[in-house]
Amino acid sequence: MKKVSVIMAVYNAGDGKALRQAVSSVLSQDYDNFEIVICDDGSTDHTWEVLEQIAASSDKVRIIHNSENRKAGYARNTAFRAATGEYIAVMDADDLIRQDRLFRQAEFLEQHLEYGFVGCRGEFFVERPGDDGECYWFCEKPKPEDFLFSLPFVHASIMFRREVLEAVGGYDCSKRVVRAEDFDLLLRIYGAGYRGANLNEVLYDIRRDEEQYKRRKYRYRFHEAYIKYRGYKNLGLMPRAFPFVVKPLIVGLIPIGLMKKIQKRYYADKNHHAK
Repeated sequence: MKKVSVIMAVYNAGDGKALRQAVSSVLSQDYDNFEIVICDDGSTDHTWEVLEQIAASSDKVRIIHNSENRKAGYARNTAFRAATGEYIAVMDADDLIRQDRLFRQAEFLEQHLEYGFVGCRGEFFVERPGDDGECYWFCEKPKPEDFLFSLPFVHASIMFRREVLEAVGGYDCSKRVVRAEDFDLLLRIYGAGYRGANLNEVLYDIRRDEEQYKRRKYRYRFHEAYIKYRGYKNLGLMPRAFPFVVKPLIVGLIPIGLMKKIQKRYYADKNHHAK
């Protein structure tokens, strides 16, 4: 099957433990035709030194260094431009993937030419896979309407056909979409006429990040509202989608503790109805 490029963006990976685990989970794949391209987005700690050690241990790993922090979208684009694979698999630098992720997704794209990309089920974990048990909500064949309440894909679990990313120009690197780059990308891909699917099996493990809500400053809610308005309009979902455009601005006012409970209940309900 075709070559897969796994792209990662990393910034200030701390002691590098999670980063090493993420890379190790890729190197342990039962699919051999792949490379890993990692972009250090101007880290100010010892991340680059860790990456040099990782790259020295495997000829499948290539590393790139941005001289300054340009945010995730820019770093992923940098890795994508350096990648040589016909399939581009996204991955977050602190998550893990199951041993057959690359094979199962490449196989799907080989057999289903009508889809531009494929994701999979994602399961949350804290220290090790299986210690949380909660899954991101699952939708096998998302339609435009499925983007209204929440993103119907685990973004970092997706494998794209290279030409799909090229057709939409990759990630938007402008300041107006910071912290919403993934949602924006998929809305633009759907707006361009491509469609994606999700494999009904857990192939991606999402590390629980208790600090994510603290980092999500309220101004980023305006970014999310902006990309949703633009994306929903392009998909012909306006004006009925307007309540979902302003939803991020309302959600941003909810206390963090209550928001975690709401999100946990939301995922539980979605997964129950998906069974």
